[in-house]
Amino acid sequence: MAIQLDKINYSYSVGSAYEVHALRDINLTIEDGQFIGIIGHTGSGKSTLIQHMNGLIRATSGNIYYNGEDIYAQDYDMRSLRSKVGLVFQYPEHQLFETTIFDDVCYGPKNQGLSKDEAGLRAFEALKSVGLKEELYYQSPFDLSGGQKRRVAIAGVLAMRPEVLILDEPTAGLDPKGRDEILALISKMHKERKITIILVSHSMEDVAEYVERIIVMNHGQVMFDDVPHEVFRHYKELEKISLAAPQVTYLMHELREKGLPVDVNATTIEEAKSEIMKVLGKKTC
Repeated sequence: MAIQLDKINYSYSVGSAYEVHALRDINLTIEDGQFIGIIGHTGSGKSTLIQHMNGLIRATSGNIYYNGEDIYAQDYDMRSLRSKVGLVFQYPEHQLFETTIFDDVCYGPKNQGLSKDEAGLRAFEALKSVGLKEELYYQSPFDLSGGQKRRVAIAGVLAMRPEVLILDEPTAGLDPKGRDEILALISKMHKERKITIILVSHSMEDVAEYVERIIVMNHGQVMFDDVPHEVFRHYKELEKISLAAPQVTYLMHELREKGLPVDVNATTIEEAKSEIMKVLGKKTC
């Protein structure tokens, strides 16, 4: 197993009149190589949860283990953890600070103790893998579009060769083309590099399309933790916490209510298409 959270609690402003319980008794195991989606309404604890996974936030109580080691142990190397568990923030500007894109991506490997040449090779490899054009490498990262900045932020984490990649709303603010490109890139990395991906998203369609497991957060607690079609069976409960299922889920239920005996567990367009064609084919035989 890669990451284990054991009875994690976290509160802001502990002991004050403004104390807020952000996480309550979180028990999760993130297995190696999984592609996981985390969803929840604003304030549900999603971002707080993922920042615990690489030690950016320390739990008020509970333990976190990475590959069996307690990250809160006195002699634990937290710097090493953050190289292995990479986090890409929702706003890439929070991770970009060097004068050129190439220098920005070199920063992480250099911080790991690699030589200038080794860091440069890592940066070149990472920038190539995210599909950024070579002529942009020596421009300022702040001159890029939103989608390009996200690619650079992802490359900066990939250059450290993490075992786990956590992305907080990586498609927020992008147009449909940019969103599809970023998600296709993330999916490609998961398949080719076999790394664990944890994707925080507000888009049910995106989550249904790409992930194999969904964790639903609500008021700092895990409400559901299962494969997509099992989670989206509870679409009425999700609606009560200001979430929804993919549009395909509603379509399939509506078709079933109108007498077409389709499997309502389809969660992607391709699954729905296949199921509808199968049912229609039977009806015409």
